[in-house]
Amino acid sequence: MTVNTLAIVGTGIMGMGIAQIAAQAGIQVLLYDAKAGAAEQGRHSLQAMLEKLTAKGKFSDDELQAMLSRLTVVQELSQIATAEIVVEAIIENLDIKKQLFAQLEEVVTPDTILATNTSSLSVTAIAADCDHPERVAGFHFFNPVPLMKIVEIIPGLSTQQSVIDALTDLAKRMGHLGVVAKDTPGFIVNHGGRAYGTEALKILGEGVASFEQIDRILRDGAGFRMGPFELLDLTGIDVSHPVMESIYDQFYHEARYRPHPLTRQMLVGKKLGRKVGGGFYQYKDGQKSVATTSQSLSEFETSLSTLASDVSNVLVWIGADLAEDKQQLVDYLNTHDITIDNNDTPNPDSLVLLAVYGEDTTNAAIRYQVDPKQAVAIDMLTELTKHRTLMPSIVTQERFVAQAYALFGSSTGNKGSDSREADAQEASSATLITESTGFVAQRVVAMVINLGCDIAMQKIATPEDIDNAVKLGLGYPYGPISWGDHLGASRVLLILERIYALTGDPRYRPSPWLQRRAKLDVSLFTQQAIY
Repeated sequence: MTVNTLAIVGTGIMGMGIAQIAAQAGIQVLLYDAKAGAAEQGRHSLQAMLEKLTAKGKFSDDELQAMLSRLTVVQELSQIATAEIVVEAIIENLDIKKQLFAQLEEVVTPDTILATNTSSLSVTAIAADCDHPERVAGFHFFNPVPLMKIVEIIPGLSTQQSVIDALTDLAKRMGHLGVVAKDTPGFIVNHGGRAYGTEALKILGEGVASFEQIDRILRDGAGFRMGPFELLDLTGIDVSHPVMESIYDQFYHEARYRPHPLTRQMLVGKKLGRKVGGGFYQYKDGQKSVATTSQSLSEFETSLSTLASDVSNVLVWIGADLAEDKQQLVDYLNTHDITIDNNDTPNPDSLVLLAVYGEDTTNAAIRYQVDPKQAVAIDMLTELTKHRTLMPSIVTQERFVAQAYALFGSSTGNKGSDSREADAQEASSATLITESTGFVAQRVVAMVINLGCDIAMQKIATPEDIDNAVKLGLGYPYGPISWGDHLGASRVLLILERIYALTGDPRYRPSPWLQRRAKLDVSLFTQQAIY
């Protein structure tokens, strides 16, 4: 299909974003909104934004005028009859969308494709009462549309393949990657994004770390663009929590999608995030307040730095699940002139450093047959050069906690007693958490990867499309499938198996997709041949 004219019904932020990339692609765009004056306002706002971009050299004057000439406001729904494709971008309400599609069928030609930008509703349900459900499909963009170069294309149960092909071609023409997904709750991106926020909330609810610390670990250590609580504040609890509940309910209370009571409480208490000046963080003029605990040492961390300001005489015994992790720790300690205890059994005065996966420090110490009072676990899933997370057991003596913090709480590890101010400036290089079955980054990243694997197993989309959609749609450092390959599927599986065994919580059960590929030592992208 050659698309010359595209109609947009609903001229809010999403609708006008789609209009912009269509006009930039040389397509005539008809703008309609049921609210009087809304389409004119949408076009006016887009024109102002395009003029600013032109002033910055993003477009030439000729390009600007050409784009503006392609944007036409229409007053009646009947005026969109000439469009080859209509994209609906109205309120997320099934009944209202179904009413609109019934109206559209009365005015468009039999060959017109009807697309919905729904983010959470069933495409099959939207098309159910249409005379021609075979021409209805999902066409789900992400905000801001011009920057988020991904669009989910969702066939309903009756959608013809030619419709999917046409939307895929249109997405490419508009500069976006179109990924085809099954008509399931959350499609790919909103489905794949469930692990990040819900697991972070569970960690917070367990008292493992503060929300600032969790954000710091996942941003600085794991490489996420924003911490989960920064993201929840940005999106708004009034948007995020209903989506959490909706997907959880639509999957019949699957444990992997379980929401947390805290966000329900915040919703009721109107602590919605940045838009109201306060959620997890406080905001002034839209900017996060600098007076957060993540930007200064806690009193406890300060006391630890004072207690172990000189670590020149510290002995360190290392226990590691992976040989490569042990070597990294040996290299780090040797670089800082720290003596390593190489005895089979730790010296009673040695700090016992445990590089483990999917365990708390207590269980790791018992497994390594060392004294939990000397033990501090360290997360090696994140790079030592970026961030270090330390986890004492509930009985670890304070002097050993202090030694571990002094060794890993700053980039140099041994500066002497006159450098406490410099240590405070580098406090973000390490975070001290309470005991958790698995570290913060281990739990969240493993859950992200596991959910991606489960989406692949359900054949909601191809592994490649899942990877691209989640990375582009959510801004993760990797897509979930490639992230599993990067870390090693066996390591991810180890984390999940241990957490599941220790907690009994079915949310941590490893996906069969992950299990098979980890045990065969093949890429998580590996698909079974069809015979």
